[in-house]
Amino acid sequence: MKTALKLIAMLVFASAFFQGCATTQVNKPADVLYNEGAQLFKDGKYEAAIERWKKVRETYQSPELSTKAELNIADAYFLNKDYIEAAAGYEDFRKLHPKHPQADFALYRQGMSYFNQIHSIDTDQTPVKNAQNTFDSYLKLYPDGAQQADAREKYNECRDKQLQYELYVGRFYLKTNVYKAAIARFEQSLKMFADSARRDEVLYYLGKAYQEDGQKEKAREVLGRLISEFPGSAFIAEANKTLAEI
Repeated sequence: MKTALKLIAMLVFASAFFQGCATTQVNKPADVLYNEGAQLFKDGKYEAAIERWKKVRETYQSPELSTKAELNIADAYFLNKDYIEAAAGYEDFRKLHPKHPQADFALYRQGMSYFNQIHSIDTDQTPVKNAQNTFDSYLKLYPDGAQQADAREKYNECRDKQLQYELYVGRFYLKTNVYKAAIARFEQSLKMFADSARRDEVLYYLGKAYQEDGQKEKAREVLGRLISEFPGSAFIAEANKTLAEI
């Protein structure tokens, strides 16, 4: 009985001790927690820095430091290559502080967080679409933004990746003899990406799809456009070969 009582007393003491340690940590002044996070961030210890800055928000002691901590948390996620969390962090920051002086930077970094999730063209294209839409928003909302040049470059890259995906799917349909689906894909690509440098490639595969589908006149028309509009295209030889077969 005495042993059981001693054990209970020890457990109660241990629980109180650890709760006291936790309380001491949480009750640190916001500026102390913020500075600790800043040093950890500087040392590349991003997860520990995030932990400190989250405590800054939990203290509710300083709205100014809480706002800084929110953006810093997103930055730490970004540099730690946790891009899903970073994108969410930057989006939350912008929603909470739409007029903040660094709202434009947060939007740009949100776009980069999506951009850095892009992989090959045969995988999920959601990050490409998210990145393109975010960079488009940046270009429209902040015409004088410091990241305008890079945002425009990344936006164009995203459009090109989208077209590559459409071509990938269209070629798959062409290869598997689903010609009408291929034609629909290539025709849509011509409309959506009328200014693309890959327009000659789209015209070639559209002409090829028409040919395979038995639509000879349309094949001649499209391949003729390719030859006249893009005389230096790498697809000219194949286009001429296809025309000879019609």
